[in-house]
Amino acid sequence: MTQPRIDLNCDLGEPFGADPLVHDALVMPSITSANVACGYHAGDATVMRQTTRLALEHGVAVGAHPGFPDRAGFGRRPFRASPSEIEHIVVDQVAALSRIVVSEGGRLRHVKPHGALYNVSATDRRLADAVATAVASVDADLVLFGLSGSCLLDAGRAAGLVVASEVFADRAYDREGQLASREIPGAVIDDASIAVKRAVQIVTEGHATAITGESVALMADTICVHGDSPGSADLAVAIRRGLEDAGVEVTSFG
Repeated sequence: MTQPRIDLNCDLGEPFGADPLVHDALVMPSITSANVACGYHAGDATVMRQTTRLALEHGVAVGAHPGFPDRAGFGRRPFRASPSEIEHIVVDQVAALSRIVVSEGGRLRHVKPHGALYNVSATDRRLADAVATAVASVDADLVLFGLSGSCLLDAGRAAGLVVASEVFADRAYDREGQLASREIPGAVIDDASIAVKRAVQIVTEGHATAITGESVALMADTICVHGDSPGSADLAVAIRRGLEDAGVEVTSFG
């Protein structure tokens, strides 16, 4: 029997507190991929470089985490943008981080949209195609991360990209396999024991229980721990330990 394997990713380079890298340094040893904010919803050139350097020191794959230009809303508010506008903002952010990673002696490995951009590209094929086209135009060898079962994965394949199906241990799903709105009670899971149990179930059994009680089938290539969630460093440690104790190999995608 083949040993199951999973990539463990986290959204980082999103400054908060007196020293944002203190938090990132606590998370980095437990993860295998870092999604680095590219300055539009959070971060800046200095933080991008510092986070990249920290990831490379820990052997963690560096990916771009582009979002809408909405720092006040942390890139999570609804944002009107045409496919061409989305293509431009994704190219700008991915290319900027790629230059930084190369200058630090590494190479960019993947792209994962952030927040509202992630959500709209999961359900709107026109916008998903814009994201995928942008990624491929910067580097066709980049892996595109997208929500399990989403049209972003289809768009990535159509653009000739390798795609990674992403799942979440600390977020609830609706009956359609979409992430439940953060406005719904219970949508964000802050109990580490529940998150660990869900992570193991998704990776080893291929399904999770929706917030409404149904079983939802999920394909998992990479699993996310949100970097801005309270206790995310401890949660990353717990999830990795739980997966490894269940016989799952935790390694970067590809």
